[in-house]
Amino acid sequence: MPFYELVCIARSHLVESNLKDLIRTSATQVLQQGGVVRGFDNWGNKQLPHRVKRHQQYHTEGHYFMMHFDSNPRIVQELGKKLLVDSRVLRHTFVKLGDKLDTVVARPDKSL
Repeated sequence: MPFYELVCIARSHLVESNLKDLIRTSATQVLQQGGVVRGFDNWGNKQLPHRVKRHQQYHTEGHYFMMHFDSNPRIVQELGKKLLVDSRVLRHTFVKLGDKLDTVVARPDKSL
């Protein structure tokens, strides 16, 4: 299975339980489809590079987090569709790091 990372920017004013629920549902969807979640990185609230309009509101800050996981491309596509309509998510992107975990020598630098 290919190795991916999800970089997600959520609304900065989310209650902590709401943010945990967003992360939990993302991981659960991967796990229920036979994928493997390898880890999470929480980068916290950061200023966005530019003002973003999402769900009829403008945002200047976001809560960044990253999830590393193994999955097939169909699961990535389904997760992307769910994140696209989730009102808690401002932006998200998937990066394919390699075809197998063994081919990824080291995890990328965590600093922004």
